Amino acid sequence: MKIAVIGCGYLGAVHAAAMASLGFDTVGVDVDASKVERLGRGEPPFFEPGLPELLRAGVGAGRLRFTTDVAEAAGSDVVFIAVGTPQLPGSDAADLAFVDAAIASLEPHLGAGMLVVGKSTVPVGTAARLAEVVRPTGARLAWNPEFLREGFAVQDTLAPDRLVYGVEPGDDAAVERLDAVYASVLERGTERLVLDFATAELVKVSANAFLATKISFINAMAELAETVGADVTLLADAIGLDARIGRRFLNAGLGFGGGCLPKDIRAFQARASELGHADTLAFLGEVDRINLRRRDRMAALIERELDAVGGDRVAMLGLAFKPDSDDVRDSPALDVCRHLQRAGRSVIGFDPQARETAGRVLPSLEIAGSVADAVRGADVLALGTEWRDFRELDPVEVAQWTQARVVVDGRNTLDAARWSAAGFRVVGLGKPEVQPA
Repeated sequence: MKIAVIGCGYLGAVHAAAMASLGFDTVGVDVDASKVERLGRGEPPFFEPGLPELLRAGVGAGRLRFTTDVAEAAGSDVVFIAVGTPQLPGSDAADLAFVDAAIASLEPHLGAGMLVVGKSTVPVGTAARLAEVVRPTGARLAWNPEFLREGFAVQDTLAPDRLVYGVEPGDDAAVERLDAVYASVLERGTERLVLDFATAELVKVSANAFLATKISFINAMAELAETVGADVTLLADAIGLDARIGRRFLNAGLGFGGGCLPKDIRAFQARASELGHADTLAFLGEVDRINLRRRDRMAALIERELDAVGGDRVAMLGLAFKPDSDDVRDSPALDVCRHLQRAGRSVIGFDPQARETAGRVLPSLEIAGSVADAVRGADVLALGTEWRDFRELDPVEVAQWTQARVVVDGRNTLDAARWSAAGFRVVGLGKPEVQPA
C-alpha cells in the first residue's frame, strides 16, 4: 500500500514516519523546502522524543521520503491531510486556508479508488463540504482525527487509545482501507469507532474542550484556595479519588497553552456561534479567561517577591508550553516573561529544548545555556515548565549557584520540603507558602 501525507509539520511528520514504520511506502509532502530537506536526512525540525529514530529508520530503509511536489501523491492508496488549522487573524475561528489549499493542490492527482483522509482539527461541517470537492475525482473522503500529545506523539500514533473513522453512510470501502492501514494497531485490541463526518469532527474538539474545562476548573479552585488558605493540590487529590472525576488533568498551576487547546476551544465557540448556538459553548469563554488569569497571577507573585527582596532579576526555568517539547506556541511561561519585561523587570530564561524557538519568538529575552547560568545573579527563581530536569534538581546545589532564596513554582511540581530544607521559600499557585526550614 502506498501512502502520502500532505503537510509535514508536527502532526504530518510524525504520522508519515509512523506509517513508514508500519511497513508502508510513504511520501510526505510540504511546501517548505528547507523542512523537506531536513526530514529527508532523517532530522525532525522540532523536538519530539522517539521521532528522530523513527525518521532515520524509515528513510534508511527506503520506505520514507519527503518532497515539495504534490504530484508525487498521485497513485497513492491513502492520502492523509495533516496541515495546520491555526486561529484566523482577528478572529476566534479556525483558518482553513491550508486545508483548502491542500485539497485544491491534490485534485488534479486524485483518481478512482483513492482515499483522502483528513487528520487536521477542523470545524464541524468541513468534511461534508470537502467530500463534495473530492467526489468528482472518483476518490472518497474520510476523517480520522488525531489525538496526539506533544512529547508522546510517536506513542499516541502507533499505540492510540482509540481510532475514530468519520465516513459517509455505507462507505464500507473506506472503513476497510483504514482498517488495513491500522491493522497492527487494531490487532492489539485498540477501540475503533466508525462515525459520521459531523460526529468524528466533534470528537476532537469536544475532547479538547473537556480537558481545558477540567484544567481551568481546578485553577478556579486554586484562586479560592489562595484566599482561604487551602491547598489546591490536596483538594485535587481528594476530589480526584471520585471515580466519576479522576485525578488526571486536575493539576493547578500556570494553565494550558500550546498550539491545540487554546485555539481549539476558541474555534469551537466560533463555530457554535455560526450555527446559532453561541450560548451553548459560552462557558468556554470563562474557561479561556481563567486560564489566562493564571499567567497574570504568576507574574504578580514574581513581582511581589522581587519587591520583597528589593531585587529586579528573575530566572525562568522552562520556556516550552509543556515538558518534552520545544514548542513555545502560546506558552504560559513565555507569556509570564513578556509580562515581567513589560513591567521593566530583568528576565533570563532556560529550557532544555526550547531555547532556540523561544529566542525566535521573544528575541528580547536573555536565554541561558544552563540552569546554573540562569539562576546565577537572579533575585527570584520561577518554574514555568515542569521538565523532569527541574523536578529532579538538587536544591542544595542550586543554593550554591545563586543568592536567591525564593522560588515561585508555577506548576506546583517541586518537592517543597526538599527546597525548604535547602533554605528556600516556596511559593505555589493555590497553595500555602512553604517557609525555609
